[in-house]
Amino acid sequence: MQWLAALAAASDKLGTELITTCTGTRNPDWLWGGHPDNSTPAAWAEMVAAMGEAVEIAEVQGATLVFEPEVNNVVDSAQKARRLLDEVQSEHLQVVIDGANLFHAGQLPRMREVLDEAFDLLGDSIRLAHAKDLEQDGDVGHQAAGTGLLDYDHYLACLRQIGFDGSLILHSLEEEQVAMSAAFVRERMNT
Repeated sequence: MQWLAALAAASDKLGTELITTCTGTRNPDWLWGGHPDNSTPAAWAEMVAAMGEAVEIAEVQGATLVFEPEVNNVVDSAQKARRLLDEVQSEHLQVVIDGANLFHAGQLPRMREVLDEAFDLLGDSIRLAHAKDLEQDGDVGHQAAGTGLLDYDHYLACLRQIGFDGSLILHSLEEEQVAMSAAFVRERMNT
């Protein structure tokens, strides 16, 4: 946790109070790959203990950790994200929402329901949002916003509905996709 303490101590100088993190995976080969052991009680207990320790470090420095529910991590759903927030109970632990990371296998036909549930459960804790896209469910999205299947009109409407006024960060795109992706998101934000 030394790196986190150093980052939290520097966050004010860097002009931010937010530090992004993830809840990890048991996959030994790829940080962003799923693993069957992610859903074990042991994985949950270890993640909660580590997150509690990390939040204590953030609290001391006046920083806030923001984690992202991702289908390939221990916290792989909005329900588990809500559970983590309820167990840790700290205003220094909040959420990064990424609509492209919420869909387990078979859930794309229920896209609006999954997004609505995520925002219902987490809306009061969302401090940062990501804008990227996905080509299939059952894995995190790895595409530039506007090139995949995410219903951006609905995703952005959900952000507006909760009064989100934080940063919406484009990622998972190549340099030549930035202008197109930014224009795509801006156009939908203004509708």
